[in-house]
Amino acid sequence: MSVYLHLAIVAGLAPACGVDTTLWIHIFIQILSFGLIFPTGMITRSRWHVPVQTLGAILAIVGYFLGHAHGGRQFAPNVHASFATILMLILVVQIVLGIYLKLHVEKGFQGRMRRYFVNSHGTIGKIMPVVSWVQMLFGGITALGFCREDHLGQCLAHFIMGSAFIGYGIVLTVLLLVGQVWLRRTGRSQEFFDSLLIAAWGCVNTFTEHRWGGPWVKNDLQHTSMGIVWWCAGLLGVWLSRKRDGRPKRNLIPAMVILITGWAMSAHPQSLKLSTHVHSVFGYTLMAAGAARIVEIAFVLRDRGSVDEEGEGDEASSWQYLTPFLLYASGFLFMGATEEQMALLSGAHVSHVSYILILYSVAFLLFLFVSMLLHLYASYAWPVGPAGAKKDGLQGTNGVPTANGQIDRRVREAEEFELEGLMSDDEEDSPGVKHSQNT
Repeated sequence: MSVYLHLAIVAGLAPACGVDTTLWIHIFIQILSFGLIFPTGMITRSRWHVPVQTLGAILAIVGYFLGHAHGGRQFAPNVHASFATILMLILVVQIVLGIYLKLHVEKGFQGRMRRYFVNSHGTIGKIMPVVSWVQMLFGGITALGFCREDHLGQCLAHFIMGSAFIGYGIVLTVLLLVGQVWLRRTGRSQEFFDSLLIAAWGCVNTFTEHRWGGPWVKNDLQHTSMGIVWWCAGLLGVWLSRKRDGRPKRNLIPAMVILITGWAMSAHPQSLKLSTHVHSVFGYTLMAAGAARIVEIAFVLRDRGSVDEEGEGDEASSWQYLTPFLLYASGFLFMGATEEQMALLSGAHVSHVSYILILYSVAFLLFLFVSMLLHLYASYAWPVGPAGAKKDGLQGTNGVPTANGQIDRRVREAEEFELEGLMSDDEEDSPGVKHSQNT
């Protein structure tokens, strides 16, 4: 949203005098802490976890008070200010849990409750990137004064759906680079989970895109029919995700849903020429993501779980990176195509080409950041020697053991890495749990 704010200020269409230096520092600090430092600290373990998260917490607290101390424009009551309090309370709870677990208080009742505190600390840590993303979106919306009155419904649709595409791309990236072993352990194909989510989302869209009992207006029918397609296709995808003997099976249904959705959105009628161009490119990008996924499953993987079927490893084909990136780009394009944003940019005479290239650039940067975090995670969780061998001598790609019998152990190693420094001595010495050397 800072891109839109900058363009608005340059165009003279937003109150530039209302965004003073203090407010800019607040924006920079909060993006740095919640967008970069906290996700990196969540991945990092051993001696770096506490210093990184402490730095992020200090910056977040400073940024929070700066947001209330600036001398610029005074904003009307808004969701960004309200959600900031909730976000900071979550952060405080996470900090308290982290300090408590680091003290290793393990006697009596506290020792029995420790396991629940560890799980709560891990769960909150995984939730933080999501709530931080939501709050940063709220910040951009508030700064521009968007999504009020009649524009609220359209804003919700664009930002929720756009974030969903980006989230789906991140999930695909995680499964591609570090999640294949976990996926195989579930006994389900990836399309089972994809189809289940698509069916659930379709049910929600079917009954929320139109105000039932009222007249059908604008694109109500198109949105509702799209929801119907999703849950119908999702149910089929779930059914096709298992073979007759119960083993997981790949299918193309989720990819087809993405392609069909892209086609529908590319023909979405718009009132502004700029909006028509942006929606068209969004639709084409989503269609490309679906087509790339079909090619990946049918021709690159040939219905296998990964290119390294023997060891179910994390070695990925270069083609497999295409679908996640296109989903990132689709998400940013859709979030950047609301009525108010299109009117603002059209009034500033910004061409659709320049705008789309900026959004694609942001998608590249997010893909880079996610890939770097996953590389960091894999380096800590499954360290490899100089010749690509694991420390225990097993050979594999990216440190993945080639023996199928090692899959459960690798999952345990990842779990131990995530809980490193938080487990008690009794938990570390229990059967099946490796003693941690880094506290």
